[in-house]
Amino acid sequence: MSLQRSQICIAVLVECTALLALSLTLPARADNPAQTQTLLATRQCAGCDLSNAGLVYADLRGADLRQANLRQANLSRANLEGADLRGAVLMGASLSGANLTGANLDGANLAAADLRYAYLTNATLQGTNLERAQLQGAIGLSNTVGTPEEFYKWAMADAEQKNYASAVENFTQTLARKADFAPAYLGRGLARLQVSDRAGAIADLKQADKLFTAQGDTKTALDIQKSIKTLETPPEQPKAGNGFGINLLSALGTLLQFFLP
Repeated sequence: MSLQRSQICIAVLVECTALLALSLTLPARADNPAQTQTLLATRQCAGCDLSNAGLVYADLRGADLRQANLRQANLSRANLEGADLRGAVLMGASLSGANLTGANLDGANLAAADLRYAYLTNATLQGTNLERAQLQGAIGLSNTVGTPEEFYKWAMADAEQKNYASAVENFTQTLARKADFAPAYLGRGLARLQVSDRAGAIADLKQADKLFTAQGDTKTALDIQKSIKTLETPPEQPKAGNGFGINLLSALGTLLQFFLP
């Protein structure tokens, strides 16, 4: 092969590589934008191809989306109350803050979907694939959805970011799925202390003490007992903010890290 032909082949190869890289970086578009318009106009789009569709804040109450392809669609804050999504593909879709009250999601594929702070009261999820779905803060979520380990990790992440109210909720979701999860009682007690719920914090720490003792972890139970005593007999003039809880949070907060699943 001549030098000139070699240079031409290399140039073509470089151009093809660049085009491939560009195609991978450009934002994906819906396969059929016309069907997106049909959905918005009629709310009837069973079996439609709506992949990557932009449907933020869309009013889709009662929409027929059976077997629709909504892969990676953006449905954030959309109103899907009472929508029929049976068998729909919603892999990687954003449903953050969406209203799915009373929606039928039976058999839908929601793998890796974002359902944070979505409303799921009375939604049906029979046979729904929720693998790796983000469920933090979802409202009305059935206790059969999600694992205690997932909610515990989310609670710990909330605590690290000082989002203590959300941490309390995620620890509560953990305990709704696993009532004897002692570290979750410990974590929720510390989070409640941070939101000025001292009575709730003491109650949670006492329950954690009982569970750790029953499970044979007497060392952790003893540390918790000391902390409970501190909480029940605080200094006469605690500092503003965390006050007497600062040393307690430092000691037990470090301890809590060891219980990450």
